[in-house]
Amino acid sequence: MINTIDLELILAIQQGLPLVSRPYAAIADSLGLNEQQVIERLYYLKQERLIKRLGVIVNHRKLGYIANAMVVFDIPDELSRKIGQHIGQFDFVNLCYRRPRHAEVWPYNLFCMIHGKSRETVLQQLDHLIQHCQLESYAYDVLFSQRCFKQRGAIYQREREVK
Repeated sequence: MINTIDLELILAIQQGLPLVSRPYAAIADSLGLNEQQVIERLYYLKQERLIKRLGVIVNHRKLGYIANAMVVFDIPDELSRKIGQHIGQFDFVNLCYRRPRHAEVWPYNLFCMIHGKSRETVLQQLDHLIQHCQLESYAYDVLFSQRCFKQRGAIYQREREVK
């Protein structure tokens, strides 16, 4: 069962952690707790699956990574897991995952995201990836981002109305 303090904690974290050296201490101060209590409550909420995870959302564009490409591959299904694990080992690959194909409309089943400071850099990294993973014989496409959507975490609890 979730209590009032946990609800307040969820409200405090869902907009992101404070950008300070000790974010849990800052949250604790705002809730009348100590830092260790916040850490313990977050651990409890995660263990009870009341929150899924805590993680970082990086705004790549603000860091100068303006050439962001989703690379999609048509890999034989029986090889996709192994090849995906191999692709995911490259430090310039941010995500790598499988998705179902959609008949003749979308033949791709393996996706990876590469962020770079220029298109040329991303394409060079992709060439390196293709050669190193021996992907030359598989169809692929490079989909560069045209715009950036708002990046945010999950909303667990709506803000309470201020009266």
